[in-house]
Amino acid sequence: LVQLVESGGGSVQAGGSLRLTCIASGYSFTTHRMGWFRQAPGEEREGVAAISTGGATTDYTDSVKGRFTISRDNAKNTLYLQMNSLKPEDTAMYYCAAVRLSQPWTFQPLRAADYNYWGTGTQVTVSS
Repeated sequence: LVQLVESGGGSVQAGGSLRLTCIASGYSFTTHRMGWFRQAPGEEREGVAAISTGGATTDYTDSVKGRFTISRDNAKNTLYLQMNSLKPEDTAMYYCAAVRLSQPWTFQPLRAADYNYWGTGTQVTVSS
């Protein structure tokens, strides 16, 4: 059974930091690309950050560049998202996701539809 379990969300004031963690089980973590997505009420799910299988390649949406860092520990089957300088507009439910690429020439790392395994999310609330 594939499981992705997120944790680390919470309520912080603007300018604060949080570190999200996603623990994966039930599949080969090292062969899957990983991503963090977020969804605010009434909005579409948005790709925040993505990372290649070995961690050498990362992608970020423009609004978080320089503030968020995605990383992974393949020995621990764990994905991280370090979030600094948080803003109220970062408030959302955050999800981790995984995909094993079958068509790498069409893959877009921040497109939710390209991922096939999802966690249940962790809430991040940033107050001004």
